[in-house]
Amino acid sequence: MLSERQLNILHLLVKIYTETGVPVGSKTLMNQGIKASSATIRNDLAKLEELELIQKTHSSSGRIPSIKGYRFYVDHLMRPTEVSSHDIFQIRQLLNKQYHATNEIIEASAKILSDLTSYTAFSLGPEVKERKLTGFRIVPLNKNQLIAIIVTDQGYVESQVFSIPESITSEDIEKMIQIINDRLVGESLLTVYHKLRTEIPLVLQKYFVNSTNVLYLFEEVFNQAFDDQVYISGGMNLLNSENVTDIAEFKSIYSLISDTDQLTEILLPDSTGIEIKIGDEIENDLLLNMSLITAAYEVPNHGKGVIALLGPTNMSYSKLHGLVTTMTTELSGHLDSYYRSLNDSISQ
Repeated sequence: MLSERQLNILHLLVKIYTETGVPVGSKTLMNQGIKASSATIRNDLAKLEELELIQKTHSSSGRIPSIKGYRFYVDHLMRPTEVSSHDIFQIRQLLNKQYHATNEIIEASAKILSDLTSYTAFSLGPEVKERKLTGFRIVPLNKNQLIAIIVTDQGYVESQVFSIPESITSEDIEKMIQIINDRLVGESLLTVYHKLRTEIPLVLQKYFVNSTNVLYLFEEVFNQAFDDQVYISGGMNLLNSENVTDIAEFKSIYSLISDTDQLTEILLPDSTGIEIKIGDEIENDLLLNMSLITAAYEVPNHGKGVIALLGPTNMSYSKLHGLVTTMTTELSGHLDSYYRSLNDSISQ
């Protein structure tokens, strides 16, 4: 059990370090409001270090929070900071621009969040998580082209013309349609996306001599339905993180966040509301020194989406918690208004 003073010291130490990035010593804590002698504070710091909530650095006599310390702070001590009126005004002003598609609003939300925080931001639209593939048709145009029509349960229809590889016959296309109807129709688009990278290639090997060309056509047909659904802004901000120490590491992380399949699995929260994962809780070895804040938002009648921030473990959790909360509220409201205006224009 920690004493009230030790809790206050840990809270203040995290606050100071996340704001300044400078290791914190007993004199700083005393000057910042801990009512105890420097010697008493040092004893409390030793106790916190013994519990592995803080740690010494090699270059300073001060202490910094450990991963365990950040987790304790987030779970027991953090109080979300109220978002400034300036930030709220900026969010609303940017979201109030003239948009012509929901994807434009979702993309804008990632950029706004990245610009406000200088971290890497992600935005996942509500359709991705909730839409299900309910219908699929292929209409041959000629020997070289076909139209693929994808229908989802929320009335979304995607049609596109594709060129047919020379090695693919009309019988191959019939088999494709059967496989899609048997294994993909009725599934969520996220599940379809996942199966295209895991189960479907194995299935195609059983039915086709040259499965590579068929898989290519599969991906071409469905890519349009998935394109531009996970938006990333501020990827280069990873270079500003002291936790990313070399170019090879940066390239690996940048490659990870560019992989929609892996990224979607990381971003989807385990629970409702705001979720903060620190270090190995993200369950990816490349992100052991990072923290991820994710928040689900809901648009009435259109499902749930996700916004997220990836940054160093010494991010200001209290400030970002408040900012992400505000962002989910504003984004949900703007998307709801957009859908309503869209429905009104269709019904007129």
